[in-house]
Amino acid sequence: MRAKFVPLLAAGLATVFGLAACGSGSGNTAAGMLPSLTPSQPAPSPTIDPTETPSPSASPSATELPKPAPTPSPTHVGLQSGDTGSQVLSLQKRLSSLGFWISAADGSYGQTTEQAVMAFQKAAGLERDGVAGPLTMKAITAGVSVTPRSTAGHVLELDKAKQLLLIVNNGKVVDIINTSTGSNQPYTSGGVTSIATTPSGTFSIFRQVDADDPGPLGDLWRPKYFNGGIAIHGSPSIPGYPASHGCARMSNAAIDWIWSSGQAPIGTQVVVY
Repeated sequence: MRAKFVPLLAAGLATVFGLAACGSGSGNTAAGMLPSLTPSQPAPSPTIDPTETPSPSASPSATELPKPAPTPSPTHVGLQSGDTGSQVLSLQKRLSSLGFWISAADGSYGQTTEQAVMAFQKAAGLERDGVAGPLTMKAITAGVSVTPRSTAGHVLELDKAKQLLLIVNNGKVVDIINTSTGSNQPYTSGGVTSIATTPSGTFSIFRQVDADDPGPLGDLWRPKYFNGGIAIHGSPSIPGYPASHGCARMSNAAIDWIWSSGQAPIGTQVVVY
């Protein structure tokens, strides 16, 4: 009730005494406390001591500099998808020199750059988020070594622990591609429940489809089959962890490059471990 009473009282007093309703709001302006002045009793003038030094004005000095505007916080730390520029170009060139596959070093942080960063993070044992943050950039500068299992011939190796596909020539890793293999989780198809696994072993590519290949568990882009219905193929989703029904997913751009560069013709050996 007080919040309503004070404005009403102030308005009433303003009407009586001819005052503007814009006071300091001190809370002491009650009717019994207002001074009473008559025409024969003028307000006394203030006494000024000639030895008194006037107090400085409360207003700010004309020479006072304005306070600087606060610096906005960065939207993210490091390089990530959507970034462009010379730093991205340097990152792409460094990743390529280390063997991590990127479609092009063009200064644009697109999907294949993100996938290459994620592949590097897997190889280096870092968090797998595809963002080139401070820890990842430091590790990229230092470099990382990826050791294959095969020693002779042209071989595709699937490292399930690191979730990487290695293209190996005579024991030397020439390209490293991010992949996602079987999730090892149960799934049901056609009324049958199975475990989504990518079996280990030595296989070879025996069939391929140069198109989108529909299947009971989804479409596979340009698959190259090496173990029954298990293939390496393109996909729009390649996370940093095992997530497939058993195939080895990679980006559509990566499988397109494998096709165009002749990396996996019929008969190519595939080693899964």
